[in-house]
Amino acid sequence: MKVPIRGRRAVQVTELMRRMVMGAGKKIEHTAETAKGKTKEAAGKAVGNETLTAKGKAEQVKGDMLQAGQKAKDALKH
Repeated sequence: MKVPIRGRRAVQVTELMRRMVMGAGKKIEHTAETAKGKTKEAAGKAVGNETLTAKGKAEQVKGDMLQAGQKAKDALKH
């Protein structure tokens, strides 16, 4: 059963939903960054390319830092 939401309550619900969707999208992006780094690192190790391995590790760190920042941001929201 749908309950109509009107006025100020509708704005609050809409804002909450927008934040949830944006937060989920960011989390996916940051997780993908970490996964991409892991893939590069593994490929670098497999072919013996130290530069690719280092770039992979750097991307992992970047993704991990972005995830930590997003988690801190989420904790402050609630």
